[in-house]
Formats: sequence, C-alpha cells, structure tokens
Amino acid sequence: MKIPEDGKLLRIFIGEADKWQGRPLYEAIVLLAKKEGMAGATAIKGFMGFGCKSHLHTTKILRLSEDLPIVIEIVDSEEKITNFLALLDPMVREGLVTLEKANVLLYRAD
Repeated sequence: MKIPEDGKLLRIFIGEADKWQGRPLYEAIVLLAKKEGMAGATAIKGFMGFGCKSHLHTTKILRLSEDLPIVIEIVDSEEKITNFLALLDPMVREGLVTLEKANVLLYRAD
C-alpha cells in the first residue's frame, strides 16, 4: 500500500468510557479503520486531560479514573480519510475530531 506524500492526519479525541454498540468506542473506531483498509490507526491513552466540559480526567486522583482521555490517530490519503469521516460521524457523540495535512515521509513494512 502506498500513501500519497501529501496525506491527511485524522485525530479523534474521546473518553475511555465512551461506547459504540456495547464495546469501547476507541476499539470500534480502530477495528472499523482496519475493515475499511486504512493504512493504520493507533489509539493512545492519556494520563491527564479535559475537554469542552472542563472536567479534569487524571490518573493522579486517589481513586482510579474511569474515563481517561483517548486519542486515535489515522494517517492516509485525503480521499480515504474523507470516506472514513462519513462512517465516523454517528459514532462520536462527544469529543473532538481534527484533520490536518500530513507530509508522509516513509510508510513501509518488511
């Protein structure tokens, strides 16, 4: 698979507790990206953050946080990202989705 040098970076900011059809939303998004043939997707768990409601989510509180921030990053061609956004829209009920230019320097596997 080849990604054009001028790709797009899709970032999805959600909470660990967010669900889609009974499973964690981050898992559903990554599995959908795989099913749709995206070049790759990575879910990253944060240890501190807040969103539009200004509710602080952190591992520093004495109790275990049940809704840590999750960021999912997907890099691919503009066309594939645009098609994926249509599938993603109903899934993300709360959160932030950003799109930016990505200069793809290297994408290879053995």
